[in-house]
Amino acid sequence: MITVTHAPDAKGRQPGSALEVFLVFLGLGVTSFGGPIAHIGYFRDAFVTRRRWLDETGYADLVALCQFLPGPASSQVGFAIGLMRAGLPGGLAAWTGFTLPSAIVLVLFAYGARALAGPLGNGLVHGLKLVAVAIVAQAVWGMARTLCPDRERASIAVAAMLIVLFNGSPLAQIAAIVLGGAGGLWRCRATPPAPGGHVAIPVSRTAGVVALVAFFGLLAALPVLHAVTGWEAAALVDAFYRSGALVFGGGHVVLPLLREAFVTPGFVSDDVFLAGYGAAQAVPGPLFTFAAYLGAVVTRSPHGLLGAAVGLVAIFVPGMLILVGCLPFWDRFRTRRGAQAAMRGINASVVGLLGAALYTPVWTSAVLTPADFAIALVSFVLLTVWRAPPLLAVAVASLGGVALAWAGS
Repeated sequence: MITVTHAPDAKGRQPGSALEVFLVFLGLGVTSFGGPIAHIGYFRDAFVTRRRWLDETGYADLVALCQFLPGPASSQVGFAIGLMRAGLPGGLAAWTGFTLPSAIVLVLFAYGARALAGPLGNGLVHGLKLVAVAIVAQAVWGMARTLCPDRERASIAVAAMLIVLFNGSPLAQIAAIVLGGAGGLWRCRATPPAPGGHVAIPVSRTAGVVALVAFFGLLAALPVLHAVTGWEAAALVDAFYRSGALVFGGGHVVLPLLREAFVTPGFVSDDVFLAGYGAAQAVPGPLFTFAAYLGAVVTRSPHGLLGAAVGLVAIFVPGMLILVGCLPFWDRFRTRRGAQAAMRGINASVVGLLGAALYTPVWTSAVLTPADFAIALVSFVLLTVWRAPPLLAVAVASLGGVALAWAGS
């Protein structure tokens, strides 16, 4: 069982303070490389094995909930652990500590990338685009093996990919997710339901309903606000919020949503977008901090530091709202066969979305020559076969891009 009450933890200690939570998560934010799946492992070691803030069963139940919901799963797990340890201030402290280090680094990169020019800068940007090819290919490969293990789910993934490839609008992406859920209800009921568990973080049903109303209300109101007022800040917040609200699976799945929200309307160029995405692989912490980079480099107002802060908050808020909203109802909902079947189909469809993004823009804008393909392939092999840390792949691809730029200058 997981609680937020003032009960002792697994070692008999009383709940801690927000400062304690912040310091622990700050350490994780500096050292947690490897993406959301790796983050789940870091959290288990930190909070189940070493500190024993919760037990193994409770942690597994919490992870299951956060993987079920849209949003950044590892950040949602961290927020919930902070909530359990020190209430709402603890949840906010956990998010801040885990998110801030990588966000700061990416904002600094945004300002530094603007100052780079000539062969060095062009080569670095191109190398980061090439490592993005390897990173996204690794994500597609790993997610397909886990989330599309049978003919039904593989077919749903392919259908979603075709929908997005031939119509890359936001409505097409939403349609692919909805159709994936319908396909799951139709064809993915054979897998036995997951064993029942218990997540008992005492958020009242009233608070849960308020959070869900806020989640859907903002999703509907932000585009209307921009259409009625023409306020550019509303368009920026809507782009980040919508991307954070519609991501199932977290991590790399946000790439096609953010690209559609920012590149298609001309907020940033494809080159700038992919360079930042490549740089995001070299930093620890959640991949959603890519939003801080985008907020800093957008051509619309606000941008710079204010844009970075707006982007960072707006992309994380929907995941936290829906987490709080679903906590009071999760135990009853998660055991229903229909809900699990729909989620299998939705998870398969997001593999298709990411596969479409791997082709365009990631591959088509980065791999232009045999040398480009060689660098991307080496990076992919480093990640998938040698199990090298993403930082090494980023370094290799960046050096390769700089070498190609110098050779061609």
